[in-house]
Amino acid sequence: MELFGARIGPGRAPAVLVVDVVRAYLDDGPLAVPGGRFEAARVSAARVVAAARAAGHPVLFTEVRLAAGGADAGWFAVKVPSLRAFEPGSPYAAFPEDPAPVPGEVVISKQYASAFFGTSLASTLRARGVDTTYVLGFSTSGCVRASALDALQHGFRPIVIADACGDRDAPTHERNLSDLDAKYADVVSEREAIAQLTSIPPYQGALP
Repeated sequence: MELFGARIGPGRAPAVLVVDVVRAYLDDGPLAVPGGRFEAARVSAARVVAAARAAGHPVLFTEVRLAAGGADAGWFAVKVPSLRAFEPGSPYAAFPEDPAPVPGEVVISKQYASAFFGTSLASTLRARGVDTTYVLGFSTSGCVRASALDALQHGFRPIVIADACGDRDAPTHERNLSDLDAKYADVVSEREAIAQLTSIPPYQGALP
């Protein structure tokens, strides 16, 4: 009997959730790190998003938008001073050129780590018939992990795309992926994710 790491697998109605792939982590952004870890994840994320769109599956994006002084982020803004990059007027909250939302795609604005906490995400996914969330983005140990865990707890099949996630260093990235894969989500490569997404026909029961 397996104690950890059993596979969940995708369902019949997947969506891709792009978590906080924004300029703060890229180029000269205040959350960028040497070595291009976030840039490599961005490139992978762009390929996954393109494949999902081509296969007819929904793609949703999240962004962090805080009030001045982090007034709506509570102790999170106190614990993580760099969140000021997402206050009004900051250029770092913007999406890069690719991946970025196209007209008709949902953008979820959030103040905390999980894309589900205090947002309409779960209701939006359920209304569209989604049963599987492919989660990718920044950072692996923070908002990606929190969002994948909450996807599980909201009854969605969580699948995390390792190549399309970035974090501040390799050990943090790898440890969190290992723990997610053991207990909370299927962790797959970009290649596996694209193969799964392209093999599943568009869900016909979804809202337009």
